[in-house]
Amino acid sequence: MAKLSQDDLLAQFEEMTLIELSEFVKAFEDKFDVTAAAAVAVAGPGVPVAAEAAEEQDEFDVILEGAGDKKIQVIKVVRELTSLGLKEAKDLVDGTPKPVLEKVAKEAAEKAAESLKAAGASVTVK
Repeated sequence: MAKLSQDDLLAQFEEMTLIELSEFVKAFEDKFDVTAAAAVAVAGPGVPVAAEAAEEQDEFDVILEGAGDKKIQVIKVVRELTSLGLKEAKDLVDGTPKPVLEKVAKEAAEKAAESLKAAGASVTVK
């Protein structure tokens, strides 16, 4: 059997799912009677990890796309959501698209989006 280079091994690990990688680590630990906790941390941040992290998103941004016809109502809602002053809230609404809330829980993002939409604004939750 030909000896694999480090790059070849990394290429193989990159194609593995997290479950396959976990099973490999357990088999490696059993075979050589070692603990590979550090190796998991190094090998873990591959493409599969990023894909799973995107699926389990727990922080959302509420982006104000436009104020619509009721700009004053939208400014009031922005002030309630952010505790900004009148001038800052007006500048935020005038400078759309801009984030109103960043890195908030899903429930808070949905509630904020509903409030802004009820005031006549167009909103995106990312």
